[in-house]
Amino acid sequence: MGADDMSKDVKGKRPRINQKIRRVFHGPLSAWYRSQARDLPWRRTQDPYSITVSELMLQQTQVVTVIPYYHRWLKQFPTWEALAKASENDTLKAWEGLGYYSRVRNLKKLAHQVIERGGNLPEDPGELTKLSGIGPYTAGALASLAFGKKAALVDGNVMRVFARVFNWSEAITDRSTQQAMWEVARNLLPEGKHCAVHNSALMELGAMVCTPNKPLCSSCPLQTICQAIDPEKLPVKSRTLTEKKNERVALISKNGRWWLEPGPTQGRLAGFWRFPEFDRKKMKLGDLAAEFTYGITRFRVRLRAHLARWKSPAVNNGKWYSTEEMERIPLSAAHGRLRKLILTQQPVSPQIS
Repeated sequence: MGADDMSKDVKGKRPRINQKIRRVFHGPLSAWYRSQARDLPWRRTQDPYSITVSELMLQQTQVVTVIPYYHRWLKQFPTWEALAKASENDTLKAWEGLGYYSRVRNLKKLAHQVIERGGNLPEDPGELTKLSGIGPYTAGALASLAFGKKAALVDGNVMRVFARVFNWSEAITDRSTQQAMWEVARNLLPEGKHCAVHNSALMELGAMVCTPNKPLCSSCPLQTICQAIDPEKLPVKSRTLTEKKNERVALISKNGRWWLEPGPTQGRLAGFWRFPEFDRKKMKLGDLAAEFTYGITRFRVRLRAHLARWKSPAVNNGKWYSTEEMERIPLSAAHGRLRKLILTQQPVSPQIS
């Protein structure tokens, strides 16, 4: 393809979309999607509630992880009304392990907002962004996928496709680049009911073909217009530093029960329980029971869990839980791994000298 077919403006950040480019995005790409798309449960419905649940679950989370959570969630909370009436403990427990817990809190708030509106989501993207947990991407997804509206969306998969097709050299972490990609997404939209297929196809292409590593370029329906010289080097991202943290946790048991403490009253782990942090002034340390690392936002956390006991009677605002009771309360993903260790291995009450 020549430079006249896909040139950039003077700022170097906004590809000019001509009719040839649109024809490839609207023709081969849509045809590929109709024949190759994965059969995912949220693609079998146009119910706005079910699609909203899937969209919030899929933020920062892989499809294979989401599917069982999605099925369990809809079985437990099948409607906006059921979710609005559910307790915080039940919703957090149902979301346990998915992480990014602001999503479930926003979904609960959203349920109340929908009920206040008479039980229906608005169909306009601008109105959708006024509700809890719905940003520009989610608004575009809901408007197009649930209501058949002409609405653009840009997520990580779409950014990767655009960066490669247009050989985009600017970092996608830059706000100006993101704004330019939204402009491209809007310029590429087809009319009417075809918008849902177009948006779904863009995301599916990024997930299944235009993948971060080893993209399947020979199978790509956009290969005739793709300008990427070295696709695996695109998109360009600003370098982010990962901070390392250490976490030392005490596993304290008494008469077959385990000591747990409530998490913070605010923030992402509000409403969750946890095993206590080791405090050498109050506790005596025993054998190492578990050690692993986990990621959270920009941190890489090394967690060590030791068997321990109180030096004096517990005075913290915690509670003793039996193993059966522990299974009914929400724990963060990392502390959920410790609970699983206890439930499967049943370590004996530590004999600490």
